[in-house]
Amino acid sequence: MKKIISISEAAYILGITTKTLRRWHQAGKLLPKFRTIGGHRRYELRDILKIIEPKNQINKITLCYSRVSSYDQKEDLIRQSEKLKEFCKEKNFKNIELIEDLGSGLNFKKKGLKRLIKLIISSKIDRIILTHKDRLLRFGSDLLINLAKEFNIETIIINEKSLTFEEELSQDVLEIITVFSAKLARSAKLSLITDYGSRSH
Repeated sequence: MKKIISISEAAYILGITTKTLRRWHQAGKLLPKFRTIGGHRRYELRDILKIIEPKNQINKITLCYSRVSSYDQKEDLIRQSEKLKEFCKEKNFKNIELIEDLGSGLNFKKKGLKRLIKLIISSKIDRIILTHKDRLLRFGSDLLINLAKEFNIETIIINEKSLTFEEELSQDVLEIITVFSAKLARSAKLSLITDYGSRSH
């Protein structure tokens, strides 16, 4: 989806005045995408970002994101992270940052995921690298990948193997069962503690 912005918004992002932006238009340096019926200039955000890209490119990071659902999958988390780092080494990517996350693929509030989104919208990432697409989220990974695309961020998925409908469904059901089992276990533990506390009094 294209993001259309006003002349004042474009000027703000570029760090210049609207007067300068109008001069750029007259000189053919940066043309608006179109004019409104009222004659107001409208720009495409992607065109604006292309101008500031060379200034920020040197500081942009290659972000590797790995995730597991629980503490007992720590070995899998290590394997994911090592695979991501090895891939970056093979591709000669520089300025690498690794985010290791812990939590269900249904959880949108994970600490690492929140940092990833913050880095995306601040245009500090050059590319995102994953071992599998569902490492981002079980449901909603395409939304984040499309968000990254709007900020000219490439998403590289090392293992692009397509699952059958049955395989995807079984993984989704397993993820949901795991989440609810953990919630039930915590609820039962809390109930036992509360019950024990009331009896001790």
